[in-house]
Amino acid sequence: MALVVKKFGGSSVATTDKILNVAKRVLSDKQPDDKVVVVVSAMGDTTDDLIGLAQGIDAQPYQASYAREMDMLLTTGEQVSIALLAMAFQKLGQPAVSLTGSQIGMRTSSVHTKGRILSIDPSRVIQELDSGKVVVAAGFQGIDKFGDPVTLGRGGSDTSAVAIAGALKADTCEIFTDVDGIYSADPRIVKGARKMQEITYYEMLEMARLGAGVMQPRSVEVGQYFNIPIHVRSTFTDTPGTIIREDYTMEEKGFIIRGVAHDEKVAKFAILGVPNQPGVAHKVFASLSDANIDVDMIVQSIRNVDQNITDIVFTVEQNYVGEAKRVIDGVAEKLGAIGVVVEEDVAKVSIVGAGMLGAPGVAARMFGALAKQGVNIDIISTSEISISCLIKGEQLRTAVNAIHDEFFSND
Repeated sequence: MALVVKKFGGSSVATTDKILNVAKRVLSDKQPDDKVVVVVSAMGDTTDDLIGLAQGIDAQPYQASYAREMDMLLTTGEQVSIALLAMAFQKLGQPAVSLTGSQIGMRTSSVHTKGRILSIDPSRVIQELDSGKVVVAAGFQGIDKFGDPVTLGRGGSDTSAVAIAGALKADTCEIFTDVDGIYSADPRIVKGARKMQEITYYEMLEMARLGAGVMQPRSVEVGQYFNIPIHVRSTFTDTPGTIIREDYTMEEKGFIIRGVAHDEKVAKFAILGVPNQPGVAHKVFASLSDANIDVDMIVQSIRNVDQNITDIVFTVEQNYVGEAKRVIDGVAEKLGAIGVVVEEDVAKVSIVGAGMLGAPGVAARMFGALAKQGVNIDIISTSEISISCLIKGEQLRTAVNAIHDEFFSND
């Protein structure tokens, strides 16, 4: 007997036929005594469609004043898919029940549109499993202390699934998606991308943080916390996918970098001509923090030594450009800045790999590959196992392929 959590993304449940196929697949894998929880996202492009409806009211729906209502709106998508999938199981003769985020006991912070899971009380889930039912749970959502629905941010269904698996002490968590594993780069951009058999939590967390859309960063953090192996695989084939775990069990260590990640959904802010004195950076980023806006790459450089002023440059997620602009305009005015410039035609490309530790020349190879293709670097940031560059969005495909060829073409 095994207790398994399976998560299916939006493309896997995009139509009622696909929903039926998901139910059939789950039942074909299920042994008689197995207990199964299926976590699903909204159908197909439903979430994007709902965001589009909100944009019909206001072009910038991710403002703080709309945050609660955005969650009220977006959580409806998963409620449709869980109800239909539970019906599909019942049609096939398998008792099943659909449960929303609040019904599975998912308690979150009150930061709407990007909440964090605080706790899970899985008693209702356990009760339903013990009665012989497959539990179909809504991903991407929970409930806060006020009883309001809260969504978990982009890719939040992955986090829901891994957190439920941890709370239930499940044997494994399977993430089914439209690709058959985790690749050295996005296979839709790089034809020679290579599927990994295994990757560590540490490397996968960095890949996800830097834009690899196959997993949400928090889901990897939760998997590492509970030490739950995560199997990323295709909905449409039986081919083994990629296992995310603490360490490698095979000889997959002969590499310098593990993969190339990219993120197109970023925007660059530049606050020009602020005083070069203590406390200025704190005022800027504390204001963004108070508005629950995450900041990624940060650069501060001297603009004019004689006048003792500097520029502060950073990136944020594109969805929050409007709110970030409102906050930064206010801060810039108080600081007496020359102005604020926003660029949305930018993208981030990164390399990730524990193998770069103690391997001189990795950055030079990355920058050289970009230079050969005429790709200019705007901002550079690093961690122990990653190097990221901000570039023009129109050059992203060229950049990803150039970097991938540099590190993988001769392997």
